[in-house]
Amino acid sequence: MADVDIVGQIPAYLSGRQILAVLPSWLQADLASLWRELGGEVYLAGGVVRDLLLGVTPADIDLTVPRGAKIWAEKLVARTGGAYVDLGRVEDVARVVSRQVTVDFSAFRQGTATILADLTLRDLTVNGLGIRIDPLLADRDGTAEMIIPVLDPTGGREDLARRRIRVTGPESFRSDPLRLLRVFRFAASLGFTVEEETLALVGRQCGLVVASAPERIAHELDLAMASAHGHAAFAVMAATGLLWEVIPELAAGAGMAQPKSHHLDVWQHNLETLRQMERIVEAPLAYFPECGEAMVSYLGGNRQRLRLKWAALLHDLGKPATCAIRDDKGGRITFYNHDLVGARLFCAFARRLRWSNEDTERVAQLIAGHMRPFHLANVVRGGNLTLRAGIRMVRKAGADLPGFFLLSMADALAGQGVDRIAGMERELVDLFLHLEKVRADHVEPVQSGPPLLTGKDLIEIFQLRPGPEFKEILGAVEEARMEGTVTDYAGALQLAEKIIKSNPVVTDGEEGANDA
Repeated sequence: MADVDIVGQIPAYLSGRQILAVLPSWLQADLASLWRELGGEVYLAGGVVRDLLLGVTPADIDLTVPRGAKIWAEKLVARTGGAYVDLGRVEDVARVVSRQVTVDFSAFRQGTATILADLTLRDLTVNGLGIRIDPLLADRDGTAEMIIPVLDPTGGREDLARRRIRVTGPESFRSDPLRLLRVFRFAASLGFTVEEETLALVGRQCGLVVASAPERIAHELDLAMASAHGHAAFAVMAATGLLWEVIPELAAGAGMAQPKSHHLDVWQHNLETLRQMERIVEAPLAYFPECGEAMVSYLGGNRQRLRLKWAALLHDLGKPATCAIRDDKGGRITFYNHDLVGARLFCAFARRLRWSNEDTERVAQLIAGHMRPFHLANVVRGGNLTLRAGIRMVRKAGADLPGFFLLSMADALAGQGVDRIAGMERELVDLFLHLEKVRADHVEPVQSGPPLLTGKDLIEIFQLRPGPEFKEILGAVEEARMEGTVTDYAGALQLAEKIIKSNPVVTDGEEGANDA
């Protein structure tokens, strides 16, 4: 009886009114016209039905017909003027995007003759659901009170009620290895748990995932990471071994001890940092209460939140390669330059999964710079932070200054060892406030105005040929102007001449370490 009660929480039937509510009126009219021309069965299937049963507005419309899916799509494009996307070289699958609505058409899979057979070949039971809608298209005037049964050959309704992710069958992953990742993507996006037998199957077959296209792997990982439950999904992926197949660089940190400022090994610390980042990006003012405008503005785009979460999970990627036990420091564990090594390892991972250049560069910068706030906090603690050091931090970080501090906050919260610095979180907030004032008072006024010196000046006055030194000279002049040590054109020329005469050209160093 209990099982019946649980399944009863998810409707077995839907009214015509409920079903058609997910189809815009123009799409209803065009589909009805196409059905009169092409005939046959038409089904809503997959995610759109799952969302309907959960009371969620579907993001896209998934339609299934016995055959000729691409014909349906082409004819809908002809009617709507939308965009046509061929989704399968072998499979009969196509997409139409029109009036900001995405409609996917698919034919019955693998030559199956019925919708029930097709649904059993889907990836997960919660996606193996269907509703026949051609009766609604045939009689649009009398559709509101029609009662249409939900087709559920694999027990998807029960799994929805139990908030459970389960594969449709033991051959699901062999049919498409990417489904190994889709298990965790849907668990994360829906907030469900993964059934034990499905987890065991993932563990036995996780090696299949490497046969999937890198772009598809990256897409599934992004969807899991972008959800509110990415931490849980990646934790379970690691427990099955699947995560080590797609991000083997993380596996080296499992079981690797850290200094006493940490309470977790390298891998678990990475994972905990992701958990803390998920909490921070959802409520940044709880962690940076006086920095609301800067943090909220920085987190305004979903892509930036996603980059921060990736940076959190991968921020210590370089620790295994840089781990050393220093006898001269009493056997202390060190990870010198793990931030820079980690950024290089991340870039190799990003190239392997065909990440965009922008995402790669932004996340790499966050990883490479995630220790900078801690280094400057140490200097502040000693009472020696100079204006130059603050300016250099602001200039190096650029638009990602809030990102560095969000990442450092997550990192600090994830390290709760007995030797951790008490009050570090407050120190990070105070340092960020200080650097924001440095930005407003010294950096932005210079950057927003015309430069004192240009490349043209270097060519005409000093007869220099354009090259890398131009950026170094002009950057040094700009920095001196921010400090107030150069205020006019004559002073800029004098500094440029001094730099040119020195050999090699003086660069701006790292973090103002010699000046802080």
